[in-house]
Amino acid sequence: MPRPFRILGVQQIAVGALDKARLRKLWIETLGLGEEGSFRSESENVEEDIAVLGAGPLRVEVDLMQPLDPARRPKVHEPALNHVGLWVDDLPAAVGWLGERGVRFTPGGIRQGAAGFDVCFIHPKGSEEAPIGGEGVLIELVQAPPEVIRALGGET
Repeated sequence: MPRPFRILGVQQIAVGALDKARLRKLWIETLGLGEEGSFRSESENVEEDIAVLGAGPLRVEVDLMQPLDPARRPKVHEPALNHVGLWVDDLPAAVGWLGERGVRFTPGGIRQGAAGFDVCFIHPKGSEEAPIGGEGVLIELVQAPPEVIRALGGET
């Protein structure tokens, strides 16, 4: 069966530390990325600032994260490169197709992410039931809006 979706590009990278102030110093103050907003979630154990580079549909987020409670999971600061987000043109089709082929997802299924797009995460490790994981990397699949799909070479 042909793949019913396409990965279009990088939507974000997320970096974590015990204190995001040092991340802000590097990414925003030193490198000059713009600051777009912030996000806080008790259930995800995260407080983050959203930095951006580029513009329009080619814009990429750099999420600067710190845990609300360093002893609790998820530990958004371990590893420091927390996850990579990829634009996908059809998230439900991707999740269904990948799941049928043994890809392991984190709990929570498809849900709204910090930037307002639907997201789903591929687990960093495979399991007995779903042996394909991110080989140590948490991968966020992000539903691309129509303007991103068009800009990155899709139809719509």
